[in-house]
Amino acid sequence: MDNFAFIIHPIDPKVDVARKFKLLGRYLPVSMIDFLSRYWPPVYLSHVTGIRSVTGKEIEGWLLACPLTPARMLSLPVEVVYRKIIATGHLAERLGARILGLGAFTSIVGDAGLTVARELDIPVTTGDSYTVAVTIEAARMAAQRMGIEPGHATVAILGATGAIGRVCAELLVAEVGTMLLLARRHSALEELKSHLAGQASTPIAISSDMDALKQADVIISASNSLDALIRPEHLKSGAVVCDVAVPHDVARCVVKARKDVLVIDGGIVEVPGPVDFAFNFGLRPKMAYACMAETMLLALEGRYEDYTLGRRIAVDKVREMAQLADKHGFKVAALRSFERTVTDRQITMIRELAQVRQ
Repeated sequence: MDNFAFIIHPIDPKVDVARKFKLLGRYLPVSMIDFLSRYWPPVYLSHVTGIRSVTGKEIEGWLLACPLTPARMLSLPVEVVYRKIIATGHLAERLGARILGLGAFTSIVGDAGLTVARELDIPVTTGDSYTVAVTIEAARMAAQRMGIEPGHATVAILGATGAIGRVCAELLVAEVGTMLLLARRHSALEELKSHLAGQASTPIAISSDMDALKQADVIISASNSLDALIRPEHLKSGAVVCDVAVPHDVARCVVKARKDVLVIDGGIVEVPGPVDFAFNFGLRPKMAYACMAETMLLALEGRYEDYTLGRRIAVDKVREMAQLADKHGFKVAALRSFERTVTDRQITMIRELAQVRQ
């Protein structure tokens, strides 16, 4: 049977470690979890079954864990982190996996999968191509529900010079009213602005100031920050924020403090078939991260090749992944915010309050 393996890792040390090791997650302090993670071996999490395409083809897979948290990955020498991810890849090889997907920070660290792919005998993908496709579709859905017409809207990309942010900007620049690019490095923003200006006549602004987000009707947030960047005071009334970052770019207090904005999670899809992940990684049954789904789609196609690697994501690969998802019956999940479904009633209330405040 065609198959895959996918690597995840703890984001919230206490919560996520407890998903596999209840006592360790409950009683060990975060500092001790971080210390032990450097020496802890790769962890087998589960055997995934029941992924069945609408074409009738079925695949299986394995979920594996690299024990490092994002903070640990950024604090350790990159060579140490590579060794840990590669060791997890070798576990996938021993299980018989034919392709490996890198989740969350394992897809970001260092050169975004290139070194890992060179050291393994099976192909590797970061899953970022399908993540971009799903993020854009979710942002469009949310904007429509909020009555926002993209062609007349200011659309902001936070983390615009990163892999996901850059290609989101490339795909959207020709169809929005104004594009606002935000990132830390001004020189990289200038380069991206010049690149996009050659593709469309859309007005493009750049900024490193979070207060610039107050201009935006729609925000796609894809930074690599460990800390929440978007606060209640940064948002325009009636705005949509599609947060694809892991950990979240949007502070949890935004949802409570700003009842006049719609915050949604990006990059979540519904997997076809009676799928059983046999492990709770924080999403509802049948739901998966788009990066995970890209690995599944390549296995369903028998495409055992390195796919999305490095810092530049090809627009053609984003479009191809969207087509493969349609072919096999993968769908963008219902709008969700901090892992909870956003109801029609909630969206109506957000729109009504925004109209009062505008």
